[in-house]
Amino acid sequence: MRLVSAIIASLVLAAAPASAQALEGKWTNYKKNVVVEVERCGSAYCGRVVQASERAKAKAAKGGTPNLVGTQILTGLVPTGAGKFRGKAFVPKRNIHATATVRQVSDDVMQVQGCVLGGLLCDSERWTRVAS
Repeated sequence: MRLVSAIIASLVLAAAPASAQALEGKWTNYKKNVVVEVERCGSAYCGRVVQASERAKAKAAKGGTPNLVGTQILTGLVPTGAGKFRGKAFVPKRNIHATATVRQVSDDVMQVQGCVLGGLLCDSERWTRVAS
């Protein structure tokens, strides 16, 4: 019985870092007009815009974010289990901060959801990994 418990525990522990590591990398939104690089920021993960179309830059500037490239839009993402992460999101074109839930759908797909007003208003997008 101890052997079975040890094997299960090692499988669970081995799977946890893999999904967390899969979060790291470059991701693009469904419009493919913004690329965000997700990386470790201390004990959590964060995401910074590394590339944006001229139209996305203009919308962000109109919303109050004059320099979209370099803006951190995901912060404090910590794993909550089952491929999910919680933290904060910044929406540049609306200049608002929201609670964020990121769910790793697969190694190359993640669902990013931001909510404001205690979860009353939410929006989500499916992001895909950018091939290196």
